[in-house]
Amino acid sequence: MGRVQVEDFVAGYLGGAASVIVGHPLDTVKARLQAGQGYGSTFNCMLTIYRNESVAGFFKGMSFPLASIAIYNSVVFGIFSNAQRLISQYRNTSRRHPPDLIDLTFASMLAGCVSVGIGGPVDLVKIKLQMQTQSASSDVKSLTQKTSLRHYQPTYKGPVHCVSCILRSEGLLGMYRGAGAMLLRDIPGYCLYFIPYIYLSEWLTLEHHTTPSALSVWLAGGIAGAISWGTATPMDVVKTRLQADCLYNRKFKGIKDCITQSYCNEGIQVFFRGITVNAIRGFPMSAAMFLTYELSLKALKTRKESN
Repeated sequence: MGRVQVEDFVAGYLGGAASVIVGHPLDTVKARLQAGQGYGSTFNCMLTIYRNESVAGFFKGMSFPLASIAIYNSVVFGIFSNAQRLISQYRNTSRRHPPDLIDLTFASMLAGCVSVGIGGPVDLVKIKLQMQTQSASSDVKSLTQKTSLRHYQPTYKGPVHCVSCILRSEGLLGMYRGAGAMLLRDIPGYCLYFIPYIYLSEWLTLEHHTTPSALSVWLAGGIAGAISWGTATPMDVVKTRLQADCLYNRKFKGIKDCITQSYCNEGIQVFFRGITVNAIRGFPMSAAMFLTYELSLKALKTRKESN
């Protein structure tokens, strides 16, 4: 059996940082569409954010993800790469190109399970900071119609204050609100993330090349991201609503209650809110992530071999 390769974790960290910088503005739009009120279409949401909060509004809550999602992606990519490698060696399928589908599926599912442990609290804090145009004490409808955002006092002063408030009011379990929905989103989501990427990058690699080019990696990563985020949207809506819920009055008891209430009040279309933004932002985010990951991994391995 092979040993764990640390380079995968380091490259995943750098890839995660790149994806946050590229994708956070559209991630803010996605969160507002899914859990906010009165934004309407994607374009209207972007216009509303810009008019009321200027460009800075698109980067709300970015500092925490930039510091933490890089670590989160480090773990996800490190777990996936090492798990896939070890499973392939155990099943004697390590020489296959592209890798065996069963190996990739098991490794993707494992990465999806592990991701929630780190990603749950990160996503929770990010959502709360992104949703701070919604008052915790005011009625949402009257806020969106009448209250001037210029005079709005945010509930949280920053990520540290947000974490402190959650721990003080709800304890450690409060940091994992929406984790069940995130698990239901990420297990299939990572299968539809890593598997398309592996097969697409293999397909796009020219016959006389042993490794995919930077363009192939960028394109395969972008397409995989669009597929994964697009298909994950229904459960992403549920997760986002559960995590943003306690910003106003708590109204969802859990996943089933959130799905039932959302469907009864807004119809089936509510589960596809933000699907356009999800698919669009999934491309540049994942393209940047995989390209940075692969280039960093190559540089780290070259340096290791030279030493």
